[in-house]
Amino acid sequence: MYWAICLGREEIEELARREELKRKERKGTKRKSGSDLFQTLEEVFDNRTVMSLYQLINRGYIEGMRGVVKAGKESRIYWAKGTKGEDLAVKIYLTSSAEFRKSMLQYIHGDPRFKVGRDHRLMVYTWAQKEYKNLVEAARAGVRVPKPIYVYENILIMEFIGEDGVPAPLLRDLPGGEVTADLYREVAEEVDKLYRTAGLVHADLSEYNIMVPGPGSVTLIDFGQAVTKEHPMADDFLKRDVANVIRFFRRAGAEVPQEESVIEWLKRE
Repeated sequence: MYWAICLGREEIEELARREELKRKERKGTKRKSGSDLFQTLEEVFDNRTVMSLYQLINRGYIEGMRGVVKAGKESRIYWAKGTKGEDLAVKIYLTSSAEFRKSMLQYIHGDPRFKVGRDHRLMVYTWAQKEYKNLVEAARAGVRVPKPIYVYENILIMEFIGEDGVPAPLLRDLPGGEVTADLYREVAEEVDKLYRTAGLVHADLSEYNIMVPGPGSVTLIDFGQAVTKEHPMADDFLKRDVANVIRFFRRAGAEVPQEESVIEWLKRE
């Protein structure tokens, strides 16, 4: 589901002011809203998230929110503008998603970099930190990923891959004639750098989270679930990633290696 929304500095400041007033009202008191924009945002974000957005504006990371580019059960991704007019992607994890907790546990438990307790909100914050750190480590290894900029509580700011608020096409959206063996090799090179240089396994790689902005620019996205090679399920995740990629290219008619040979190549000495 996609919907248009424009939220500038003044609107976020007003929303933060209203949230402050709401906290001061007596419990059970209803208040009227004069703006469909605020009503929409209040349905998506909790009070803490609104105040976090306000903090990010005050710190100079965001000038305004322009529109939703992806809406899922676990998060929303917005096209936003920075203070210098640059395009940003702002990923906001929903702290109210119960399904999120169940799905994230297998990727956090066993990752030596993070520890989580039973508090759901803190777990979501940890997940945002995890995606940010994974992006930092992948980018440092030369993997093409959205440049990570900042993370605060359940909000991740990164480079926007696309133009004028329109995301770059996903691998799955490319015309059949563009899904070639050469393109497969580009994907394989990014996975190779991710695994061998960054020491990470994406753990959810498929045609749905590989962007292709143009020739020679394959970009891997969605790194919240990525784990280190030391994770107890790293090998299983790696095999699943490879199987997903091989299956997609093979169905498109591209000549690609067998899964076993790709795994052997990635683990070469």
